[in-house]
Amino acid sequence: CYATQNRQEAVGLLAPEADLVLVLGSQNSSNSQRLRELAHLQGKRAHLVDGVLDLKQEWFSPSDTVLITAGASAPESLVQGCVEYLKETFGATVENRVIREEDRSF
Repeated sequence: CYATQNRQEAVGLLAPEADLVLVLGSQNSSNSQRLRELAHLQGKRAHLVDGVLDLKQEWFSPSDTVLITAGASAPESLVQGCVEYLKETFGATVENRVIREEDRSF
């Protein structure tokens, strides 16, 4: 799956810049589990969450850089919900980074 490969590549390239990696996706998704694992293998704190309700404030420090990614089947609304939570709770600023455009459809 192109989306799976692209997201794994992005985590591999961007995780070194992050203190914490959040992966949005189902606990039983091997794709989402792999994204969390890739971040963890780079020595990063990484959590796989189903959505904003799973986030715990103690995971975050004010100076953290947080990488947010999602499994291929996770709805964009989950990602946006987490971004809004970080903005509202911690005053986070957002920098969108694109490693590869996902322009294939089937």
